[in-house]
Amino acid sequence: MTPRDASEPNGSRWSDLDRPPLNITALRRGLVRQGGLWSEVDVVQRTGSTNSDLVARAAKGEVTEGAVLVAEEQTAGRGRLDRQWTAPPRSGLFFSVLLTPSEVPVARWGWLPLLTGVAVATGLSRAAGVDTALKWPNDLLVTVGGAERKAGGILAERAGDDGVVIGVGINVSLKDDELPVPTAGSLALAGAVSTDRDPLLRGVLRSLEDLYGKWRAAGGDPGPCGLHEAYAAGCATLGRVVRAELPGDRAVVGEAVAVDGDGRLVLATEEGVQEPVGAGDIVHLRPA
Repeated sequence: MTPRDASEPNGSRWSDLDRPPLNITALRRGLVRQGGLWSEVDVVQRTGSTNSDLVARAAKGEVTEGAVLVAEEQTAGRGRLDRQWTAPPRSGLFFSVLLTPSEVPVARWGWLPLLTGVAVATGLSRAAGVDTALKWPNDLLVTVGGAERKAGGILAERAGDDGVVIGVGINVSLKDDELPVPTAGSLALAGAVSTDRDPLLRGVLRSLEDLYGKWRAAGGDPGPCGLHEAYAAGCATLGRVVRAELPGDRAVVGEAVAVDGDGRLVLATEEGVQEPVGAGDIVHLRPA
């Protein structure tokens, strides 16, 4: 799909006055600047997956680091473990960014989704006034009616040998009857002071630019740049008893006691073993 300005005439764009289209001109003016990370910002009305689109464009050499692709609606958005991510048009923020951290050893690129999670949570807390937390590795949690709900997620994909495309999906204005599953939430349902997507997107991308710059300057070491500490402080999984559903139909139950230097979740099991988990689905069994 060819990117086009979200302000182009379209008979359906004003169908929901509570969900105005993104202002592409203002977004570019606020984000694309000399010496900054963000090199271009494009908005499409509708696409299958911004991640798939941006990976394809990177493979063709059409974009450079800092390219941002935003969709007003995604019809085939994907979360972790190939889960579907769907939402009504203009009800959330669905975007992908291209990063090429050439100074960082590839072994440390696994921190990028966690870094993005910290940046998204920080940006949204500032711009929306909502307390957010991270479920390992990078689900965004908000509190709705006293219960934790998932309001967003992050997916990272390699783009060639030297790049990573990070996709972010955030439920902004979804109402109760629009939630895809009962455990989902949105910023609006969590009492956000603003659901205006333009400042929310700018806030998230500026937060990501800042933290990514510090991480890259530290050669990807999560300690000196403060990433490790920030992630642990914002991770709602730590201190809880969880079940890790691992590849190969294996499951491990234990207390989440740490996030190690490689970004893995360390579980202390009843057998007295500390087991690092690098991939899998985490289920919170008891509150911290």
